[in-house]
Amino acid sequence: MIDGIGDYLAGVLIVIGALFALTASIGLLRLPDVYTRMHAASKAGTLGSCLMLIALAVHIGEFATTLRALAGVVFFLLTAPISAHLLAKAAYSAGYRMWQGSVSDDLAETATASKKNGPFSADR
Repeated sequence: MIDGIGDYLAGVLIVIGALFALTASIGLLRLPDVYTRMHAASKAGTLGSCLMLIALAVHIGEFATTLRALAGVVFFLLTAPISAHLLAKAAYSAGYRMWQGSVSDDLAETATASKKNGPFSADR
């Protein structure tokens, strides 16, 4: 009985994780600029991957596999937002501008101030 419930739960988690991964891939194709695409890939892709790793842990049921899957979930949750932030900051520095329909550009003031002061100014 418990094995059957675990299998159904793992199946549901796999399907939900796959739907999040599908949403991330559709976002990569349909969204207008690099920043919104990166947002879709980092948020939905991370959630989909985490759900699939949890499904693996539920399906296998061994302690070692569950521990590795949960370590993978923690790794995804810690590294995906940081890497997306750094990639977006690098894209902005490289000159990729936001979509014209974007509401605000919070880095515009920071970028103009750093260009004005230069990289080795005494103010820092």
